[in-house]
Amino acid sequence: MSTKPRAAFMGSPDFAVPSLRATAAHTDLVLVVSQPDRPAGRGRKLAPPAVKVAAEALGVPVIQPTRLRDGVVAAQLRDLDLDLIVVTAYGRILPPAILEVPRRGCVNVHASLLPRWRGAAPIQRAVLAGDRETGVAIMQMEEGLDTGPVYMMRSTPIGAGETSGELFERLAILGGDLLAEFLRAYPDLPTPTPQDDALATHAPMLRKEEGVTAWDRPAAAVVAHVLGMDPWPGATSRRGDDDLKLFRAAISARSGEAEGGDAPPGTVLGVDAEGLHVVCGDGAVVIAEVQPPGKRRMPASAYAAGRAFAGGERLG
Repeated sequence: MSTKPRAAFMGSPDFAVPSLRATAAHTDLVLVVSQPDRPAGRGRKLAPPAVKVAAEALGVPVIQPTRLRDGVVAAQLRDLDLDLIVVTAYGRILPPAILEVPRRGCVNVHASLLPRWRGAAPIQRAVLAGDRETGVAIMQMEEGLDTGPVYMMRSTPIGAGETSGELFERLAILGGDLLAEFLRAYPDLPTPTPQDDALATHAPMLRKEEGVTAWDRPAAAVVAHVLGMDPWPGATSRRGDDDLKLFRAAISARSGEAEGGDAPPGTVLGVDAEGLHVVCGDGAVVIAEVQPPGKRRMPASAYAAGRAFAGGERLG
């Protein structure tokens, strides 16, 4: 007789796919719950969430409810006689009626070292804050937002120059690996450790207007901003009538020149093979790639070859 827990999985985007596969490998997975298909791409055609595509490839039934609080989904889940519900980036807060369904509760794969960065955008907020490490946590879910006790955590350094998008990919795999370790131990699960609420920080979803680059901030903060906003919404800065998108930032070797001069923040010091050197609140940054409106992303040097920067020109 199998000792695998009988489970359902709730998740939606690419980030959740490794966790879905770990759940399928180490439980008796009977149902996947994902968000409804959404319009995507230039044609705005309906596209399924990545978890739905992966679940169908695994041969697991999928439901895509538009609401959770009417009791219908809770009733469907109760009928499945579940031991566990595994949740990874589902995209909605679960009501108590669902949290109470499985015998061993709902567990969540969260992309931070809790209690730091509770909320919807923990990966981006860690990069934006200039954190040097982050990780993944397996926690017991409760009604609060990412407030439940933690079973297991695994940390990883945030690489110099690593974007939010790149970190997403690494943490998705790390989360799947940690979840597999957790599920292999079932039913002998570790005792979860309560979080210290005094150390909690909040990670709200990004807003498009947050992409605007403030050159008067310290150079390290501007670098973190450019990396953290990649891929969405993208760091931007105004040049004339255009909004340039900025990619691949680092501290400029010309920072000493900026600190020793009187050029205001946003002043372009020059463009070379490394990129676009721009004065910040302290020092300077170099932007390796830019994307003009309606154009492809390109090296800053290639952009400047077609639209040269005037001496003392300012961005923003």
